[in-house]
Amino acid sequence: MGLYEKWCEATKEKDKRKHYWTYVEKDGGRDEISADLAKTIRSHYDRLERIAEDVERLGFKIAAKILSEAMPQTDKGRSGDLGEILATELVEEEIGLRVPVRRLRYKDGRNMAMRGDDFIGAGYGGQDEKLWLLKGEAKSNKKLGKSTVTSARKVLDRDNGRCTPDSLLFVANRLLESNDPDENALGRDLRDEVGLKSLRADRIDHMLFTVSGNGPHASLKEDLEAAGTNRDHYVVNIHVEDHQDFIAAMYEGAQDLGDA
Repeated sequence: MGLYEKWCEATKEKDKRKHYWTYVEKDGGRDEISADLAKTIRSHYDRLERIAEDVERLGFKIAAKILSEAMPQTDKGRSGDLGEILATELVEEEIGLRVPVRRLRYKDGRNMAMRGDDFIGAGYGGQDEKLWLLKGEAKSNKKLGKSTVTSARKVLDRDNGRCTPDSLLFVANRLLESNDPDENALGRDLRDEVGLKSLRADRIDHMLFTVSGNGPHASLKEDLEAAGTNRDHYVVNIHVEDHQDFIAAMYEGAQDLGDA
């Protein structure tokens, strides 16, 4: 059972290629997923096996200090990063595309937002099983409003709706550095796409992902209704009423590796 299935009740509406998904926490759902989510958060900043090596060599407390140096310490930084983490997990759990690079491992500074597309899903689909992409924008707000939604849509629409070349090239190059031939093949296809721009719009889906304390603002559905019909559009809201307390608790749990 995946993270979201254990954590939330989902309501999903679909109109042709437009998907409107809302999630509300189940009673007891947060308790059930908190340990798994803490582990997931860690994995977005470093490889779990590398963290385990630090624990073995240096002990839990020193390993936790090393891990915390990669994680944001400001409320804003944590909110933004957790939005990207939750979006990534949703794409892989619910859509079936991979988000093949955990880009938070490559931040210039732990409290700084990264430039470029917030997340890129990639895989192969259609009858020809050729490259398929998803361009995503994640927003995490105590109170979600229309201006945030409008801003996110503008980002999704830029570059004619394509993944920005620098973001796609970043993912491609990380995959080409792998020792896995399947990763290399996907990286090669992504790198080729940067130059060829051969994918049609109907093979580049869009996701506007939001997590907020006030739940789904009316502008989300309005935004989806105004979106084009030449690609799959996913508009998502995760309603977490105690938004800021939730984020603080999740990062506290993620940074706590134990005291043995």
